[in-house]
Amino acid sequence: MKQELIISISGLRGLVGENFFPETAALYGAAFGTFLNEQWGRAAGKPVAALGRDSRISGAMFAAAVASGLCSTGVDVIDLGICSTPAAGLMVRHLGCQGGVVITASHNPIEYNGIKLLLDNGIAPPKPLAEQIRRRFIEKQIRYVDAVRCGTISSNTQTVQVHVDKVLSIVNPDQIRRRKYTVVLDSINGAGGPEAQKLLEELGCRIIGVNLEPSGRFAHKPEPVQENLQSLCEKVRQSGADLGFAQDPDADRLAIVDEQGAYIGEEYTLAFAALLRFSEQPGGKAAANLSTSRMIDDIAARFSGTVLRTPVGEAHVANTMLEHQCIIGGEGNGGVIDLRVGPIRDSLVAMALTLQLMAQTGKSVRQLTEEIGRYEMVKLKYTADAEQAQALIRAACSAFPQAKTDTRDGCRLDLPDGWLHIRTSNTEPIVRIIFETRTAEASADLGRKIESICQKVLKR
Repeated sequence: MKQELIISISGLRGLVGENFFPETAALYGAAFGTFLNEQWGRAAGKPVAALGRDSRISGAMFAAAVASGLCSTGVDVIDLGICSTPAAGLMVRHLGCQGGVVITASHNPIEYNGIKLLLDNGIAPPKPLAEQIRRRFIEKQIRYVDAVRCGTISSNTQTVQVHVDKVLSIVNPDQIRRRKYTVVLDSINGAGGPEAQKLLEELGCRIIGVNLEPSGRFAHKPEPVQENLQSLCEKVRQSGADLGFAQDPDADRLAIVDEQGAYIGEEYTLAFAALLRFSEQPGGKAAANLSTSRMIDDIAARFSGTVLRTPVGEAHVANTMLEHQCIIGGEGNGGVIDLRVGPIRDSLVAMALTLQLMAQTGKSVRQLTEEIGRYEMVKLKYTADAEQAQALIRAACSAFPQAKTDTRDGCRLDLPDGWLHIRTSNTEPIVRIIFETRTAEASADLGRKIESICQKVLKR
C-alpha cells in the first residue's frame, strides 16, 4: 500500500518518487514563503530564508525546488549548501534571516527526503503556525509575485567555521587539547562530517575517520542505534581509541561508543551533557521529553536541579528551555540542546560537552557511565496507523489502572518501578513504545505485558 506524505509540526517527509516530488517541494516552499511575507510584511522589504541540506543524493534537486518556491513568493534565499541541521539553524540567526529551510529526512533511510522549516529563532514553527503553513500547502493558498518582485538566490560558505567557533565558545578548548584524545568519528557520509572533523581538530583530537565524505551514500542504516554501529564499535576496539562518535545524516543526534568498543546507548549523550552543566550551575533547570531516561532526573537531583518534561519533539523542548532559561536540554535519542549555541539539537555540542566532561573529571566514558548508573530501557516500534495507536493506548491504560497518566503526547504511564510511553511518530507511519525500569527482571516482566497487549490489538 502506498504511503501517505507525512506533514507534521516537524515539516514534511516522504518517499522520493513515490509520494514526494520536486513539485511538492516547490509548492511547500511557496507556502512557507507566503507565510513569511504575512509574518513580516512586504513593507519591511523581502524576507530572507537560509537554505541548507543534508547530503542525500536527492537533496540538490529538492533544494532547487524549494528555492524556486520561496523566490516565487518574493523571498530571497541564502543557499548554505550541504550542512548539518543545527548549523542551518545557527546560520538563520547569524545572518538575521526571517526563516530557514533544511532539506533532510534525518535518520530515515536513503529512500526518504524531507523539508524542515525554521523560524527566525532557528526553531521549528509551533503547532498553530505549522498548521497555517500546512493549510496553505494543502489548499494551495499561495501569493505569487511578478518578475520584478521575485526573490533572488545567493550563497554563503561560512557555515562550518561559524558553527565550530560557536561550539568552541562553550567549553575550555585548552583543557581538552591537553588530553590529546583519540576519537573514531562515523558521520555515515552525511552532512556532519566536515563540521565534526573541524571541531575535533580544533580540540586537539586525533581523528580516525569513518564515512566522513558527505556523499549521501550511507555506509549503513542511518539511525545511530546499536545494531547499525557494530563497525564503529570494532574500529574503536582495534584502534585503542578513547571513544567513538556516531552522527545521524543531518548531524543533530549523537551516539557514543566507550573505550572498550561498547555502544553505551543514546540516552547517555544527554546524561553526560547534563552532568557537566549541572556541575557548573547547581540548582539549574533542564528540559527533556517524556520518552527520555530518568538518568537526567537523578543527575538534576544530585545538584539540586529540576527537570521539566515536554512532549516529544525538538520544538517542544527548545521552547520550554527558552521559557524557563534551562541550562541544558534535549531528547533521549542522542539530541542535546545548549542555548548558548542555539535552541536546536546539535551533535557538535554533544561532542564538545562530552570531551569537556572527560577532561574536567579525568574519567573515561565507561567510568562516567558507571558513575551515572543504568536503567533498563527498551525501545520498540510497530507499523500502525493512528486508530491502532489509540487502541494500544486504551489497552495499556486498562492494563495499568494504578499508573500516573500523562496524555500530552500519546500516553505516558508512570509505574511504581518504571514508566511506559506509547505514541505515534511524527515522521513515520509507526507507533513507538518505550519503557524503562530499574532492573532487568522488572523490564522482562513489563515487556511481556506490553507484548501481550500488542498481540491483542495489532493481531501480530
